[in-house]
Amino acid sequence: MKAAPRKPAAPKAAASKATPAKKAASPPPVSNRERPNEPQRYDATKAEMLEFYRQMMLIRRFEEKAGQLYGLGLIGGFCHLYIGQEAVAVGLQSALEVGKDSVITGYRDHGHMLAYGIDPKLIMAELTGREAGISRGKGGSMHMFSIEHRFYGGHGIVGAQVSLGTGLAFKHKYAGDGGIAMAYFGDGASNQGQVYESFNMAELWKLPIIFVIENNQYAMGTSVNRSSAEDQLYRRGESFRIPGLQVDGMDVLAVRGAAEEAVRWVRSGKGPILLELKTYRYRGHSMSDPAKYRSRDEVQSVRDKSDPIDHLKRELEAVGVTEDELKKLEKDIRAIVTEAADFAEQSPEPEAGELYTDVLVGQY
Repeated sequence: MKAAPRKPAAPKAAASKATPAKKAASPPPVSNRERPNEPQRYDATKAEMLEFYRQMMLIRRFEEKAGQLYGLGLIGGFCHLYIGQEAVAVGLQSALEVGKDSVITGYRDHGHMLAYGIDPKLIMAELTGREAGISRGKGGSMHMFSIEHRFYGGHGIVGAQVSLGTGLAFKHKYAGDGGIAMAYFGDGASNQGQVYESFNMAELWKLPIIFVIENNQYAMGTSVNRSSAEDQLYRRGESFRIPGLQVDGMDVLAVRGAAEEAVRWVRSGKGPILLELKTYRYRGHSMSDPAKYRSRDEVQSVRDKSDPIDHLKRELEAVGVTEDELKKLEKDIRAIVTEAADFAEQSPEPEAGELYTDVLVGQY
């Protein structure tokens, strides 16, 4: 028996040549999280600008002298200079209350101590390992400390100060003393895991802390663009709901303006804030670094266009400060630095018995 013949298939409908209308692009979602205001450049008085200039010049000349003493063998171990980054510490810490607010940083710490009003003689004596040093000669360049000023180091472990700074902020909140913590770290340390554990805890508990990334572009010796998938570091707190601001770290008045906004945010109980300070160091990572990963032309170009001290000097001249006034101020600073170096060189080294002190607290 033959199968019934198939019926021819119905012709397919011709495909429509008309393309479907594209949906209108929806606007990006608007965050419902409160954010700090965009900081405004600080409207400083003439006296304030002179003080910022004095502090930055003190740090610059102090660090230059430290470099000389290192070359003479009077400073041992590592020595990380702050030359070029002066506007960061001066601009930020001028907005804090010494003795009330806590500051902690990494091993590039001399400038932060000077910006917090600590005696240059005590810092230089510590650099040279003398008994008169602020840590009695046992901390050296990287591990300085002052309970009186609430300056808690100076830390050689990359990123360790972020967790410790979070602990300082917890103490301020627990004690209800109205203080805040400021924890500095670099672009290299911003990739450390403990940083993000600290971010998470700080936001969960709304701790009063300003996290400061001093982005000097090269960490130890690798460009931030080559080492960080997200090189806009002020965004690093977003997944923890920590707002971030990016600031010109070579302009001390821009830095102070950002500090005003950050301090306002944190003191009002809104929790942590993250500041990325775009800055630049003129010397290598440490005194032993030949800095072959960048050209001399690059460094000179930054000096010529963006030096924080020269920038403020032009502003001072615009408000009537004379060249002679600035020269006198610099002469006074050079005298302070020379006195600090002389004091350090003439101070005795610690007694051998000091090796056994400050190791444990209490008797066991």
